[in-house]
Amino acid sequence: MRMRWFTGLIFGIFLSTGAVWAQDSSMIVTLEESIKIALDRNLRLHIATEGVAGSEFRRRAAMTDFFPKWTGQYGIAGYNQPTVVGITGTGIAGSSRDVTSFSTTINQPLFTGGFNLANYRLEKLGVDISKTDLETIKRDIVLQVREGYFNIIRTEKFLEVARQAVKQFSAQLEVTKAFFEVGIIAKNDVLQAEVRLANARLGLVRAENEVILAKSAFNSLLRREIDAPLEVVDILGYSPFPLRFEDSLKEALEKRPEIKIANLKIEQTREGVKIVKSGFFPILSLSGNYARFSDEPGLMGDLRFERWNVQALATFTIGDWGKTAYKMGESKVKVTQANDAKLQLIEGITLEVKSDYQVMLVAEKNINVAEKAIEQAEENLRMNEERYKHQVATATDVLDAVTLLAQARVNYYGTLSDFNIAKARLERAMGRMVP
Repeated sequence: MRMRWFTGLIFGIFLSTGAVWAQDSSMIVTLEESIKIALDRNLRLHIATEGVAGSEFRRRAAMTDFFPKWTGQYGIAGYNQPTVVGITGTGIAGSSRDVTSFSTTINQPLFTGGFNLANYRLEKLGVDISKTDLETIKRDIVLQVREGYFNIIRTEKFLEVARQAVKQFSAQLEVTKAFFEVGIIAKNDVLQAEVRLANARLGLVRAENEVILAKSAFNSLLRREIDAPLEVVDILGYSPFPLRFEDSLKEALEKRPEIKIANLKIEQTREGVKIVKSGFFPILSLSGNYARFSDEPGLMGDLRFERWNVQALATFTIGDWGKTAYKMGESKVKVTQANDAKLQLIEGITLEVKSDYQVMLVAEKNINVAEKAIEQAEENLRMNEERYKHQVATATDVLDAVTLLAQARVNYYGTLSDFNIAKARLERAMGRMVP
């Protein structure tokens, strides 16, 4: 029995320890996983999704205008003397002072000048706008994730460069101290090496802080705990963009959801004109009415009176035609404004695609330059270290060579990150959803 208890205790400790390890371990995510998490948890996207549901309810509400309306009325009236049950002159004389009445009416619209149809179409277009706006927000979120993802990789690369610089400055300081101790160099060379190492350590602290901030921002984007451990898969690399600017712009004008929204808003304003225009036409409807009067609340007394009627109605509002004409003029202005807004949007998209494409091209050209600069800086450092060992070069030459190499690496990783971010922005400008 004790053996079982002891085994259970050890097993429980193992499970609890494993749970703690699982909590403390870093979350390793790919770009695709990050995008999925962000789309699942983003509040802005949830708000837009609810907006789609709300616009769908408005569409259904507009649909009900095509159906008949059924109204009913029940009432009890008390008089100071016995009165007639029913309508004056056609009812039944009674001895009761109370009269109970019930009436119900069904009204079916037959023609509303196009109001109901235009209003329904307007609300249906609103559903389409909400859905398209949802797609726009998804693309914005994907871009934010891609930018944040590459920003983490950039800061981690800069941190790696900072660590290498500290390591190289530390090694150079040891060599400098050794030369100083045997009297080959002056104390000033040791001081220079110490200052360079101190500056490198300051840069390392800044680089570590940049990584923390980048991961915190990314955790916030994924709606995780802001200080939760996080690791991303390194995908920083270069692959040429296959499309020319003209092809990129063509795709943008075909796929951008914002242009689709602009077209839908133009259609909405045209339906708005039809809604106002309906005020010039009569409203035709079919109405049926049934009424019952009695001296008892249950309407089933001996004294009771009932009637029904069916009528076709045509309702005119002639006095408002001037007001309707002015409102229709305003509605036509809104159509023009919507068309102008679409043209303005297209011009803005064209400039956006051009700008992002040029930024990507510049970064692409700089990649090869920065890569060659690293090779040259590494060779420069190697040569200066060899020359310093033989006292042909100074300590300053070596320290400068280390600084140049660190800067060359920073430039390379920065340019590579700029290219990937610029490509992500270009693809967003083209209306693409995923990489």
